Amino acid sequence: MDDQRVWDFEQGLWQASEERYHERVDPECVMALSHEPFLVHGQGAVDAVSGTPEWDDVSFSDKIISRPEEGLIVVGYRVSAEKGETRFDAACTSVYRRKAHEDWSVVQHAQVALPAVESR
Repeated sequence: MDDQRVWDFEQGLWQASEERYHERVDPECVMALSHEPFLVHGQGAVDAVSGTPEWDDVSFSDKIISRPEEGLIVVGYRVSAEKGETRFDAACTSVYRRKAHEDWSVVQHAQVALPAVESR
């Protein structure tokens, strides 16, 4: 997956419907979140983000991509997401594994909430 597709995939997770999100999260995913229950695995990871807003506006900065081996992609970035009056800023990492040609899933995601910054 080239860099643009990686960022499109990640942004798609922030703006996906709940059904689409569930399709992209691996059954063995481990997540560290900025809210209860903080650390989740497998179905708990999917359940923990159920009800998360489909953000209207999402922007990434400080983007990093690493490919430590074939079929494994690691990303790190800062995100600013908005929906109406709600804003969320965080430092994040995600790890994708290739299950088959052009079939990727998230096996790890972590978020560290950051203080909100002034409006752009």
